[in-house]
Amino acid sequence: MHPSDEIRGVKSNKLSDKRIVLGVTGSIAAVECVKLSRELIRHGAQIFPVMTRSATRIIHPDSLEFATGNKPIIELTGKTEHVSFCGLVKEPVDLLLISPCTANTISKIARGIDDTSVTTFATTAVGSGVPILIVPAMHLSMYDHKVVQNNIKKCKKIGINFVGPYLVGNKAKMPSVDEIVAHVIRKISKRDLVNKKILVIGGSTAESIDDVKVISNRSSGKTAVSLAKNAFYRAADVELWYGCSEESVPEYINTVKFQSLEDIIKMLKTKHLKKFDVIIVCAALADYIPKKHIGKIPSGKKKLVLEMSPAPKIIAQLRKIAPKAKIIGFKVESKKDKLKEKALELLKKNNLDFVVANTVSGFGSDSNEIWIFDLKGKVIHKKGTKDILADNILDAVR
Repeated sequence: MHPSDEIRGVKSNKLSDKRIVLGVTGSIAAVECVKLSRELIRHGAQIFPVMTRSATRIIHPDSLEFATGNKPIIELTGKTEHVSFCGLVKEPVDLLLISPCTANTISKIARGIDDTSVTTFATTAVGSGVPILIVPAMHLSMYDHKVVQNNIKKCKKIGINFVGPYLVGNKAKMPSVDEIVAHVIRKISKRDLVNKKILVIGGSTAESIDDVKVISNRSSGKTAVSLAKNAFYRAADVELWYGCSEESVPEYINTVKFQSLEDIIKMLKTKHLKKFDVIIVCAALADYIPKKHIGKIPSGKKKLVLEMSPAPKIIAQLRKIAPKAKIIGFKVESKKDKLKEKALELLKKNNLDFVVANTVSGFGSDSNEIWIFDLKGKVIHKKGTKDILADNILDAVR
């Protein structure tokens, strides 16, 4: 067994049985290709590297052979490798990923020039309808060249997709490996949420006691981030409203930050919620709002009493604002024996489509146990990592 097989599918099976040609061109960002290959394999993919001669001056072919288990194609031979992988054959590959892609290669692809192994693979893929994903990486002055920009537009016009780049200083930098992988999964994996607009409201609120201190909770934000990521993977248009939790949000997720419940109430008034097909409220929102002290409460007090009043319920407002959306609420209880009663009460009171119930044991953990209730009394019970559970929740609401 090749070492690459030892890591295949260890992160997910989202790219299981997917065959990807990785085209590598002569950008210094080619040094990231070993890591990129390995990460794609960790999601189940088989990777077949193709390199330009310029790329071999930056990264040795042996590195990619080790990373993928397949010998890189540098020169085309009588085996017509470009046709075997990307042509009008019985089993073409699922994707041609060119990462990194130079300005030179982009312009050649746009104009149908194939004088390297990578450009010949691209010409063949365009002609046979194999999906192509291009990840540019170059100096900013090259990326801003009007002819290069026109060639990018030409590529997009014939159905080629692009990821990035990020414009940092004087560079058009390749996105992170995680972002590239996310776009690959979105392009060729389970696309059952395509054209669906999904809003996830997650994370914790922080309510001010004074100008310095807040009352918050232990919500990690992991469920919200997992839901947003997996909806993105499944080709949905995702927006995440995210509170004061520690879980980092990938850059490719469209995110709006909030801190307090008042922030969310303002967002409900200013954002166009009617555009969303699905709204998932998994945020740990404040149940009580403290009366805020002016300035800073002085230290040294023997006793401090906070005056608090019940917080308005956001979930109750959503059905009025977005009457046609599928709305999913979350219910957390200390004991399992109260979950069904409380979940159904929340479901019926607010005319929700589903309620996801769990106990406080899931707070801060990478795993959880959930029950998904609907209005017909049907219940789905699942255990697993929050990434897997996010997919289970999306399965129920699609």
